[in-house]
Amino acid sequence: MVSRAFEHDVFAVVDLETTGTQIKQHDRIIQFGCAIIKDRKITKTYSFLINPEKTIPRAVENLTGISNQEAAKAQTFSFYAKKIQEILENTIFVAHNINFDLPFLNYELINAGLSPFAGKAIDTVELAQIAFPTIPSYKLQDITSTLHIKHANPHRADSDALVTAKMLLKIIDKIEMLPTATLNSLTSMSRGLLRNTYYIFSQVSTYARQEKRPLNNDLIQIKNIVIKKQDKILGKEKVKNIAFPKSDLEKRKLFKHFIKFRRGQVSLINRIHEFVINDSENNLIVEAPSGSGKTFAYLMAFAYNLYSSRKLVIAVPTKILQRQLISQEIKQLLKITNLDLKAEEVKSSRHYLDLDGFFNSIYQTSSDRQTLILQMSILVWLTSTETGDLDELQLTNYDAQIFNQITHPGDARVGTTFSNYDFWNLVRSKQEQADILVTNHAYLANNYSDSIWGQNPFLVIDEAHRFIDNFNNSRSNSLQFEAFWGACTHLQNILFYDKNCIDNRFSNDSRYNIYLENLKYAIIDLIHQINQIQTELFARIAYSQSRVDKGNNRVDVIFNGSKLFSDVSTFKQLFNLLQNKIEVVRKNTNEILFLLYEQENNIVNTDEANILELQESIDRFDYYSEQIYILLDQLNTKMSLEEEGYVLQISNINDPLTTNINWLMVNSVSEISLLYSYFTKKLFISATMSQNNNFDYIKKELFLANDTNSYLAKNTFDFSKRLNIIGLKDSQVASDPNSAEFTDFIAKFIMHSVQNMDHVLVLFTNLDTIKEVFLQIQTANELKDFEILAQGLTGSNERLAKRFSIAKRSILLGANSFWEGIDFKNCNINLVIVTKLPFESPDQADIKLREQKLRNIMTPSQIFENSTLPRAIIRFKQGCGRLIRNEYDKGTLVILDQRLWLKNYGIKFVENVPVTVEYKTFKDLQKALSKDK
Repeated sequence: MVSRAFEHDVFAVVDLETTGTQIKQHDRIIQFGCAIIKDRKITKTYSFLINPEKTIPRAVENLTGISNQEAAKAQTFSFYAKKIQEILENTIFVAHNINFDLPFLNYELINAGLSPFAGKAIDTVELAQIAFPTIPSYKLQDITSTLHIKHANPHRADSDALVTAKMLLKIIDKIEMLPTATLNSLTSMSRGLLRNTYYIFSQVSTYARQEKRPLNNDLIQIKNIVIKKQDKILGKEKVKNIAFPKSDLEKRKLFKHFIKFRRGQVSLINRIHEFVINDSENNLIVEAPSGSGKTFAYLMAFAYNLYSSRKLVIAVPTKILQRQLISQEIKQLLKITNLDLKAEEVKSSRHYLDLDGFFNSIYQTSSDRQTLILQMSILVWLTSTETGDLDELQLTNYDAQIFNQITHPGDARVGTTFSNYDFWNLVRSKQEQADILVTNHAYLANNYSDSIWGQNPFLVIDEAHRFIDNFNNSRSNSLQFEAFWGACTHLQNILFYDKNCIDNRFSNDSRYNIYLENLKYAIIDLIHQINQIQTELFARIAYSQSRVDKGNNRVDVIFNGSKLFSDVSTFKQLFNLLQNKIEVVRKNTNEILFLLYEQENNIVNTDEANILELQESIDRFDYYSEQIYILLDQLNTKMSLEEEGYVLQISNINDPLTTNINWLMVNSVSEISLLYSYFTKKLFISATMSQNNNFDYIKKELFLANDTNSYLAKNTFDFSKRLNIIGLKDSQVASDPNSAEFTDFIAKFIMHSVQNMDHVLVLFTNLDTIKEVFLQIQTANELKDFEILAQGLTGSNERLAKRFSIAKRSILLGANSFWEGIDFKNCNINLVIVTKLPFESPDQADIKLREQKLRNIMTPSQIFENSTLPRAIIRFKQGCGRLIRNEYDKGTLVILDQRLWLKNYGIKFVENVPVTVEYKTFKDLQKALSKDK
């Protein structure tokens, strides 16, 4: 029998529950759990409940289910210390977050008068991140759920230790399946992992080399990188005589065994198809209520007209919705219709891995362990990905420095090591041959003239009520002078002041000295030029239109372009001079970089680090140079100055050298018109396009003519049986939604009203209120069974959306995009709480700029009626749509803002929801929710 890795190793997989996370603050262990693995099988488990000799905090009681009364009856750690030491003797210690469990346990062992554990120690968090790179979350409960490991009692040490042991075995199995070349690379890199985690890779790699396994047929090795073979792109034969199924009978036959025949959806399909084939219609606005199947409807209506080499371009608000449309909606369309259409995503090249850049990165030493883990996980991911799309890794941000090197810059690769397998080349080729291209609003806004769309393409703007705002935001830019100044100072340190700076390393080399001498003065000149521009901009404050106090001396000062740059020639001269000084610094820095490259054979780690730092500095200077060119283009065109709004963001109003500038598009009519001209048929569709069945507002918002046709789709099911809307009407509750009393009431309402729910979404209009409410409810005993998530406090929006959907019971406090931008399609929300009617904050710079533009043609009351109120109503309708996404969803919407019935405009909100609003007091509302689910 062939021997396997770890057959003779014994793993002790340990989990601890503790009173807190701070050893130095005398937190103690309350439960010890351990699972023993011998011969790669779980042979024994241990569980000791421990008296911590101190009070267990309520939050820990809620999390673990271990009460103070229960723990008080248990033995203290000293009673179990010797037994625990014996259990761990001659084992490899394993934990999910090794740097918490092992130090904590050793601290207790030492306090009990015993020696600390000093054997090998392995971390399963890092192992899971590397072995399973596409898992959305590496919390133990989430990983085990993804890997289909039954987890009986999460946050109990005995259960956590057992599932961690099962997970470790799955990780080993996965690592053993990797190609030998990949294993060799992982092993050489793994020394930088926590403690002895490298041991797993080292042992598996040793046994793999002994087996001399051949490479699988679906993989290919280039240098020491193994990637999945890419499908060859083949042109398709055009299918003839594909006819749209006009009759109900034909549609019923198609839909049979797949989807229900719903009259409302079929009517929507027919109306959009009529628009597609009617030469006299160029634009159509459609409102299709939530659950009406609008996506399938427009896909089917266009699909039968895509065999004439015309593409369908679909723009959605977010990249999450892009993936969903490709993987679910279009896949369903093709299955039902049996059409042989091809669909591809279109997004920025930075979403794709640059194989050449990644290959170079793995040979550069990094002290950053998270970067190392990312590199190792990418090596594993490359053996399975067919696209190279980094979004598959489900990363929540791309802020780490390594992304500047490994994300694709968008150039067509020819003649490089990996050019024949370049992911960006591949995706562009696929896009050229696709029939349906799915992009996002922002990408379309900045790339509408891209040849990838083909000739005379059709265009669908989905969630069209958000398109103009997304268009304007995507065209916004900034010059953060403080960060620019910081980049200059950082470059000075690399060159002259750090311990291992270039000047110290090569002071005796005359080749370097001339460039260093130039840079010594050029960087100072550049900083002075930045400061001069900051001072000139700061001096314009007196001519601003308005300002917003952001607290702590931070101020946003808002301008019309012609007011800020009234002396255009002076500012053009200043910015052109700034460009010249950037180029001097950039050119001399590049020369030093070339000299460092030339001595590649004699390079040391210090020089390697300096090369990386200099490369990043040049990238930063290129970025700032590009921003200056964009601003100069506006200064050269009077119309651009009028179309843009400008905001001076000043970090300290007493210091001109803390001035930065943002510019936002506030009048996009000319750009939008140009975008529209590239497409023939344009469908604008959303669940929230009308105001009380009137489309006038959205036509103006989208810059469409008044004679543009519109269509209001019918509901495909009875909302009254699936949706309850309840408004609070209680004189005992604060009526001012901006008061501290009302904020306290929100917290009270959540704590005492949601116990019967599983997923509760609480919608706010600002992050400050979210913070205040979160602090009040996070340790509430009433909510102990819920995972409480809060925007701006417990992770990025993407992470919150994942956690909310994954958790069995969760409460999410969200604002902004949570009203409409993030889709919880796979999460059955029971309750949505609207804390405040969603009027936009008048203190936001873009809101102020838009209102200032409108003041030229409207009175304040007209602005409220024609802009402020309609925008709030659309967002309100979107908030209602969080609940009912299909015909099976059911839930309750609660509106706590009593302006719904106190103010005259409240009726406008009520008129725009699909069911009658009931009004209840706080007590009656609690009773109603206790029956609902």
